[in-house]
This record gives sequence, structure tokens and C-alpha cells, in this order.
Amino acid sequence: MIEAVLFDLDGTLIDTAPDMGAALNNLLIEEGRDPLPLESIRPFVSQGGLVLTQLGFGKSVSEQEIEPLRQRFLKHYRDIVADNSAFFEGMEEVLITLEKNNLLWGIVTNKPEWLTTPLLKQINLEQSSLSQRSSVVICGDTQEFKKPHPQPLIIAAKTIGVVCANCIYIGDDKRDIDAGNSANMITLSAAYGYIESTTDLAEWKADGNLNQPLDLLSHPFLVNEICQ
Repeated sequence: MIEAVLFDLDGTLIDTAPDMGAALNNLLIEEGRDPLPLESIRPFVSQGGLVLTQLGFGKSVSEQEIEPLRQRFLKHYRDIVADNSAFFEGMEEVLITLEKNNLLWGIVTNKPEWLTTPLLKQINLEQSSLSQRSSVVICGDTQEFKKPHPQPLIIAAKTIGVVCANCIYIGDDKRDIDAGNSANMITLSAAYGYIESTTDLAEWKADGNLNQPLDLLSHPFLVNEICQ
């Protein structure tokens, strides 16, 4: 019996690539470099600020230089954290349907709290912020470990009073699926998210794939819990 659905944030629940890409390009322009097309940034967004900064600057900067650049990237991103970010198409309907069927939903992300909280407050659903609608929000810096460690997912399930085996976890990065599998949750890969075209999703060993958010509502793991 499924009682809760937990989502990764970037590339799964919300399309944050436009703002994260803009933040990286703002930094590149500051440094006198050419901006990158969003299409080349998008597949790396779920891998975090360090990977994105390395994508922008490549091997032209030393390890000592990359951390200050990463911090500046994060500052740029905080300034525009929800300017152009939005739900993936169909995600609003998914959340509303879960709520109507008394199924809990929550967020487990590696994004730090100081970036997650303002983003969720500014992405509104029926005039109420996501942070108020979500049953639980676990960020990358609020626990001892972060994904791919299962601890954040286990704590999320405990917080909402649900057994891990009765939770679905959805993510668009192998770390998400590894964490979910280790936590004994049902795992679904968000194939619509920030995944490189060369990725073989079968290697992730998820229990299933979602080609679009609405696929969740008719998925065999959940369909018996949903009254459309």
C-alpha cells in the first residue's frame, strides 16, 4: 500500500534549469567568458553547483580557484532563484490528485536549505507555497548525510509517519535511485528530467520510469490508490 510519494526537487518536481543556467552564464559573463546555451547546461543541473561551475570553466581553472567561483555562482543563483523556474508540465495536477486522495507528498533534495526555502516559497500552488503544502522537506545540509546515502529518505519517511516500503521516491539522478533503493522505497526515475541522452536508465535499477509527471497517476504502483 502506497501512503506517500517523495520527490527530488531539481529536474523532478520543478524545472529550475532556466534560473541555474542563467546564474552560471551571469558568472561567465562577469569573468569575460561567453555564455553557454541552456541545452548544454540542462543535463548537469541535478548534479549541483560544483559540477555546473566546472562545466562553465572546464580545466582552465585550478582546484583552488573553483570553490570561490562556485560560491559566486550560488550567490547569482540565489538572486534569481525562482525568476523562471516552474513545475514540469503536469506536475501541478499530480500534486493536487495526490492531495485529493489523501496521499502524502514531500521533497528530499541535496539542494541546501538557504536555496530550497526561498524557491519553494515563490513557487505557488493555489496561492499557497509549496513549503506549506509539502508534508516534509529534507535539504542537503539539514542532515548528517545526503543522497546517495539513504538517511535523508529514511528521516523523511519517519517524519511523516510512513514505513519506507510504503513510499515512492522519484528522482532524475542515479544518486536518487541509489538512495531510494537503499532506503527500501519504490523508486521511479524521472526520465523527463535532467538526464544526459547517453544515459542507460536500466543501469540505475529503478523500479520504473516516468516519461512525464502525469505517468505517475496511472503507474501500476499507484493506480489502485488513485480515484480520478
